[in-house]
Amino acid sequence: MAIGNPVYNPKIRDLYGDVIQNRKQSKIQSGKEELFTKVSISSFSLSLGGFPWQEPQSATLTLTNTGTRPLVVQDVVTSCGCLTVDYPREPVRPGGEAALRLTYKADNPGYFRKTVTVYANAEEAPLRVQVSGNAE
Repeated sequence: MAIGNPVYNPKIRDLYGDVIQNRKQSKIQSGKEELFTKVSISSFSLSLGGFPWQEPQSATLTLTNTGTRPLVVQDVVTSCGCLTVDYPREPVRPGGEAALRLTYKADNPGYFRKTVTVYANAEEAPLRVQVSGNAE
């Protein structure tokens, strides 16, 4: 991305010209690709089944780095405060795995369906996982 006025900055002017005329495009694209890796996820849907609503329930979600760059999980966001996720803060090497531990603590009995969104430097990101169950 080029930010700046090409009239006042000759380097920005040259960059705009390269982009417009499709010069150095492969260099720009390859630089972008170096930031991302590929990832596979153990499941996009987790069912916790039926359980007593006073007892917290946990499940593990596994991310596998199938790319050539380290996988970095930047953030994990849940659709409610009743669902928490512990995840590794350090990069995952190519071929390695990251275990995300999900814990659901029901506020009251009933069926639930929540969403976990994983933000990472993966081409497929953000990854969205549905978590459901029946707190009885």
